[in-house]
This record gives sequence, C-alpha cells and structure tokens, in this order.
Amino acid sequence: MRGGRDLSRSPLPAADEPTGPRSDWRTLGRLLPYLWQYKWRVAAALLFVIGAKLANVGVPLLLKELIDSMTLKPGDPAAVLVVPVGLLLAYGALRLMTSAFTELRELVFAKATHGATRLIALQTFEHLHSLSLRFHLERQTGGMTRDIERGVRGIESLVSFSLYSIVPTLFEVAMVLGILAVRFDAAFVWITGGALLVYIVFTVWVTEWRTQFRREANEADSGAHSKAIDALLNYETVKYFNNEGFEARRYDESLEQLRLARLKSQSSLSLLNTGQQLIIAVGLVAMLWRATQGVVDGRLTLGDLVMINAFMIQLYIPLNFLGVIYRQIKQNLTDLDRMFTLMDRPQEVADAPGADPLHTNGPVDVRFEHVDFAYEPARQILHDVSFEIPAGKTVAVVGPSGAGKSTLARLLYRFYDVTAGKVLIAGQDIRGVTQASVRRAIGIVPQDTVLFNDTVAYNIRYGRPDATDAEVEQAARAAHIHDFIMGTPKGYETMVGERGLKLSGGEKQRVAIARTLLKDPPVLIFDEATSALDSANERAIQAEIRSAARGKTALVIAHRLSTVVDAHEILVMEGGRIVERGTHIALLAAHGRYASMWALQQNADNQKA
Repeated sequence: MRGGRDLSRSPLPAADEPTGPRSDWRTLGRLLPYLWQYKWRVAAALLFVIGAKLANVGVPLLLKELIDSMTLKPGDPAAVLVVPVGLLLAYGALRLMTSAFTELRELVFAKATHGATRLIALQTFEHLHSLSLRFHLERQTGGMTRDIERGVRGIESLVSFSLYSIVPTLFEVAMVLGILAVRFDAAFVWITGGALLVYIVFTVWVTEWRTQFRREANEADSGAHSKAIDALLNYETVKYFNNEGFEARRYDESLEQLRLARLKSQSSLSLLNTGQQLIIAVGLVAMLWRATQGVVDGRLTLGDLVMINAFMIQLYIPLNFLGVIYRQIKQNLTDLDRMFTLMDRPQEVADAPGADPLHTNGPVDVRFEHVDFAYEPARQILHDVSFEIPAGKTVAVVGPSGAGKSTLARLLYRFYDVTAGKVLIAGQDIRGVTQASVRRAIGIVPQDTVLFNDTVAYNIRYGRPDATDAEVEQAARAAHIHDFIMGTPKGYETMVGERGLKLSGGEKQRVAIARTLLKDPPVLIFDEATSALDSANERAIQAEIRSAARGKTALVIAHRLSTVVDAHEILVMEGGRIVERGTHIALLAAHGRYASMWALQQNADNQKA
C-alpha cells in the first residue's frame, strides 16, 4: 500500500446532475486547443483567406480604373488594344487568384479540421468508457449517440464557417470601409457602417432568441431517437406483449414535439430573413442614391458609381449569408456544447494519482474487509461483509435474489467504489492501483451475456484479441460449443446478431465461458454461469468450470446449490449480510439457512424427476 493515502473509506458520490448550457465563448475555448495543434496550418489558411479577399476587393477597383480610362475617341486603335485585353486579363487574373487561394486554403486546413474532429470524437468515446457503471445504467443510448453525432458533425461546420466566412467577411468589410473613407466623404462610411451595425445587431438578437427553439428541437430529436432505438433493441419484448401500437404512439409523441419545435424555428427564421432583407435594401438604396447624386454633381465619376455598386454587391451577398452562417454557428455551438458536456462528465471511479499496476505474480488471494456499499445513500446493499478467497481456491456465494451477491462482482471489478472497508487483490487495495490492471486480472462469465453483433469467432476472441484461431477453437471446445459452431453453415464466421439474439440463452452463455477461458486471468468470477443451460450441458460445463478454476482464485455466485458443493467455502447471504459460512458438509450439519435451501431444491428436483 502507498504511504500517506487513506483508502479505508470512500464517500459515496452524488449522482451527477446535467449542467446547463455553457457560454458560446467557453465552448469555443474548449475547441481551440484541438486546433492549436495545427497552428501553422491555421496561420497559412488565414493568409490564403486574406489573399483571396484582397483579390476580391481588387475587382471593383479595377473596374473603376477601366471605366474612367475609357475616354478614348471612337475609332482610336488604342481602344481595341487597351479595353478588351486589359479588362479580360486583369479580371481573369483576379478571379483566378480568388479561386486559387480558396482551394489552397481548403487543401492546407483540411488536415487540421479532420484531425481535430477525429481527436475530439476519440476522446469522447474513451471518456464514455471511463465513466462508471452508474452512468451507463442511467443513460439513453440513442440520445447520447445522437448528441455525439451532431457534435462531431458540428465541429467541421463551425470551423469552416467561422474561419472561412466570418473572419474573411469582417476583413473585407474593414477594407471596403477604409477605401470608402479614403476616396469619398464620410457619409458613405456612415451609411455602410450603420447598415452593417443594424444588420449584425438584429441578426444576433433574433438568432439568440431563436436558439431556444433549436435546443427544443435537439431534445425532441434525441428523445424520439432514444425511444426508437430502445424499442428496436427490445424488439422481442415489444412482440411478447403486443405493444407495437404503444411504442408507435410513444414515438409519435416525440415526433410531434419535434414537429412543433421545428415549426417555431421555421417561423422565427422567416421573421429573421425578412428583417435582414429590409435592412440590406435600405442600406443599398441609400448608398446608390448618394453615389448617383455625386455623379450628377460632378463630385464622382461613373467609375466611382460602378465601384461603389460592386462593393455593395460583394459585401451584401456574403453578408446576406452571414445571417445564415451565424445561425448555423449558433446551432453548431449548441450541438458541440452537448458533446463537451458528455466529455466533462466527472468520473465517479477514477485511478488514484500515480497509481501503479496491480502486481499478480502467480496465484493471488482476494479479500473483502468490512465492506459497506450503497448504490444510493438511502438504500444500503452490503453491511460489514468480510471474507477471503485464498490463492488458487474457490469460494461460492449463495442466497436469495437481492441479497447482494452480484454486487460483490461489481465491486471486485471496481465498477463502483466501496462506501466503507476495503477490497484487496494480492494484498493490494484495488483503489490504489490502476483500474485497467485490476480488470486484466479478472475474468467473468456474467448471468446476462450480451454479445457484439459480429461473428462467433470475434466474440470469443474478445477475451484476448491477439489470440490465434487455434486458441479460439481450443476455448470453444473447452466450453462445449465447438460442435454447435461447426454445425452452422459458416462455422466460426457465423454472425450472432444484435446483442447475440440469433443464439439461444445457453449458446450465448457458452460463448461467454469460452471468451473468459481464452482470457485466462488469475481471478475468475462465475455469476450464475450455468443458469441458462439444460441439465446435461450444465453438468458438462460445471466440469469445465472446475477444470478452468483449478489453480486460480474463483468467486462463484450461484442460485443452484448443486453447482457449488465442491467450493473451498460457501457463503450464505441475506439482506446484504453473510449469515452463514462453511463447507457444504459443515453447512448441512449446521441445519441452518443453507440446509433449508438445500432441502427445498432437492425436493423440487425430485418432483421434476
């Protein structure tokens, strides 16, 4: 044990409450470090953006000079040479530069965008796997995957819109205002600046108001997706109870909420678009009126009028899309915030700072010392539980449902931390070593076996991904499932279906046993490992379990007492307490709770016979 660290008592963490949406600047602040890894690419992309905008702004200036220079007399040979050739070459060069800089920007920055997206998605995936079992029992898979999907998709859109649209447009606006201020009177700057300010304020104000409808639509969309996924994953249960109509109504209620939220969003969008067009129209008319008056008064040339008109068109076209882009950025920030909220979910069970791996040289012992545990503060599950599994021995735990038997396995795996007391493997408190090393040292055959929607070979090899085909087959033979596998048309390449539903309960459990045998850890847990098997297969698997447990430290959780008669020690649990302990013979001789349970099961078996 580490000196100075008190691990004897761990407070029960409160259930995490979902946090409210963070500010947009905080969300952007969380994203920037991922992009900063590619800072030179970001800088190069911005330079290309500036180059494209400089070329774009040069077009109206060029048009003004060309129009003002067209003072040649009709029939002058210079007109044929200067006007068409100069206009076409200069215009084509500027347009080519705009396109070339844009494509270079895309080429340079693509690695940064996709790299940041990949890293964030990977970190979210890894963080979700690091969260406690409590979180995953409370989550809704459909809604959570929807949040991740929208968040990942929103990163690329957010970066693209902010870097490629907002920044260049603001840069172009600044250049145009500067040109207007230098070449013309201040009225042009005030009209343009005033229209832009009103447009931006109106867009931001209405978009902020509309964000609530986006959030409502997101929640309704996630809710509908969750209900659909949940119903499809539980397809057989839906059919068993003839509840297709009930599930359809639940799904339709969520779809109706989504429809209403989207209608509100669309109505407010129409209001926003109408207001934006009105502001643009007023500003454009005012600018052209001022420029036309200048031409009439002789203060401006015809080229100046063309330049001002071209500037306004070049500004207001992207500015018109700026409203759409800002709305999209707000939506992306909302989606990204939900994914970052998942990433910020604190770990209920975390490795201690500087934790070392669990040391398991040879057989190991397992000890529970005065363990108390509660899933919720008001409902304590285990009360002062103490026992030891000597190295290489088997200890069985029996008792009625709800006695806390499976909780022992969850604590040993450190899915939760104990409320009080200690759980030790090889004399090491599992809270003082890394979780990964603890779980590498343990293999489990759970009561409820869930398989991946992949092949039989994949599911068995999951116990040790680097295992050879021969080792996979050997594990399958030991679990008495090889003959069944070879009897299928595709053998080990047979797909097991979603959650393994193509296999029977017994077949799934034998795959789980093979998977654990392949892992070959020093500590084994069998949680009702033969509960789904018939009597003949149960006896065969029991023999293989005894063989697999030979020389290993094993915890057997059982309902049927006949499966644990050979255990080194049997613990009888009731109400989260150990009420009896001893060998099978000693417990029968004590005529206590175990003897009563044995008599009841023997009578039941005799009646079936």
